[in-house]
Amino acid sequence: MTREEILKQLGREAKPWDVVVVGGGATGLGAAVEAACRGYRTLLIERFDFAKGTSSRSTKLVHGGVRYLQQLNLALVLDALRERGHMLRNAPHLAHDLSFVVPAYSYGALPYYGLGLKIYEELSGRLSLGRSERLSREETLERLPGINANGLRGGVLYHDGQFDDARYAIALLRTLQDAGGVGINYVEATGLIQRNGKTVGVRAREREEGADFEFSGKVVVNATGVQAEELVALDGRPSGSLLTVSQGTHFVLPRTFLPGDTALMVPKTADGRVLFAIPWHGATLVGTTDEPVDRVTVEPRSLRAEREFLREHIARYLDHAPTTAEILSAWSGLRPLVGKKGVSTARLPRNHTILVSPSGLVTVTGGKWTTYRRMGQDTIDCAAQVGALPRRISTTLAMKLHGWTLDAPLDGKGAGGEWERVYGSDLPKLHELSTQEPELETLLHPRLPFRRSEVVWAARHEMARTVEDVLARRTRALFLDARAAIEAAPDVARLLAAELHRSGGWMQKNLQDFMELARGYVVVD
Repeated sequence: MTREEILKQLGREAKPWDVVVVGGGATGLGAAVEAACRGYRTLLIERFDFAKGTSSRSTKLVHGGVRYLQQLNLALVLDALRERGHMLRNAPHLAHDLSFVVPAYSYGALPYYGLGLKIYEELSGRLSLGRSERLSREETLERLPGINANGLRGGVLYHDGQFDDARYAIALLRTLQDAGGVGINYVEATGLIQRNGKTVGVRAREREEGADFEFSGKVVVNATGVQAEELVALDGRPSGSLLTVSQGTHFVLPRTFLPGDTALMVPKTADGRVLFAIPWHGATLVGTTDEPVDRVTVEPRSLRAEREFLREHIARYLDHAPTTAEILSAWSGLRPLVGKKGVSTARLPRNHTILVSPSGLVTVTGGKWTTYRRMGQDTIDCAAQVGALPRRISTTLAMKLHGWTLDAPLDGKGAGGEWERVYGSDLPKLHELSTQEPELETLLHPRLPFRRSEVVWAARHEMARTVEDVLARRTRALFLDARAAIEAAPDVARLLAAELHRSGGWMQKNLQDFMELARGYVVVD
């Protein structure tokens, strides 16, 4: 069903939904999939694009969290390791095992890291991804070509998971649709419908044409992440009483900075965080920082202090600081943390919290990508009680996500083949577009693995509405190489305008909006 058909259906819909979810990031999509798979009539609305915010800006890890083990938060680690295992089993086209090495620059660090990572491995139990082991200096250098060898004593190898966050979110959207639920982007919640002191629905506005809607629901779930307090305020709770927000910034560098297939993990940086350098879609992803912020913005920008911090640590562990030209993209995300103001955000736990207001509004916040499914399960358990819905057990633990079976082998196009794995069983249908229109086989840019066919696919099947949707989240061009994405944007705008039947004026305005946004991903100092 196209987005236009969904809007028509919503305009005619009079029957109350069982569950209305506000927020189309990992948390909201996880909750909506959970609800729909239990047979509840489920609607999800997102005021921007799916995974526009925090959920497309993670470190791309599916992990238990080594630093939470250091904090003795065993409950979170155990839960996350369990969920990690099921994410890799249920979405093998999007999540996979990745080897990590912790370098040791003192002999005492080797047994310390070795013991901690052995415990981490044992906690994963039957869902373990592989054994940890101590490495010699030579083995460490072989695993991590490009690492600073000065003073290196050895390292410890362990296993965790890696995924593509925005593409995982799109798979959740398609899974929601497969389960009979409805999800739609660019529909903003403008108010709550309340009767006799109870929340019984959401008022909303479609942002493209300006149409107003009222969605009645037996229960409303607020899963808006760092914007959660906005909806809570509409329910009468004072703003600023719920969340502490921190910012994390990442650099994307050429593969030459870490040319192997093993990731680097630094267990403790100056601000108390774990730092990673990870191979990702043919590049090297480095991050993250942890800076408290007072203001929530849709497009957070890296701070000078964060950029200096990353440069310093890259030089310390990867031999030299990147030049401005070598930073292919720099991007930031905001984390919704439930904790006391004034406490270091690096020390705040990533546990999720579910709150039910006197009106019955269910708010879920906190958490981390790896535990999105468990957050959804807990949220819908709570929502079902609030909305007096029929009691039904969760079925998502072993549920395969949309596209999970790869029916056709990759086509051997180098980086393009590796990237195309994210489409899973949809890949043959994507290739059919190029068969029908050979022009669509062309790469969007010589430095990017993405093809014109993916623009058309994104518009037809994944609700992409803007150049940004295509270049930031349906493909990862903006996150991988901002300059190349800027150069590819006019071609994307032309393809998208034709597919969506938009005017030349729309095309120029959309292109201009993307150019302005994308320049913020290019480091100039």
